[in-house]
Amino acid sequence: MSGLGDEEKAILRALNELKEPAGCQAIGEKAGIDWRRVMGKLRGLSKDGYVESPVKGKYVITNKGKQTLKS
Repeated sequence: MSGLGDEEKAILRALNELKEPAGCQAIGEKAGIDWRRVMGKLRGLSKDGYVESPVKGKYVITNKGKQTLKS
């Protein structure tokens, strides 16, 4: 899956399952990762176009992120 680490993949899977904009706490609970680590990982995932933030503090998976999950 395009060079992403296990935590990044877990975050993308969690966002894909959540289906609506979610904060770090909800993503972390779904992915089994501490929310502080989620926050740090989301910065990189956002910069690389895998997730976006339609509402401040909430994230959704992008089409690029979904395609990455399929590969």
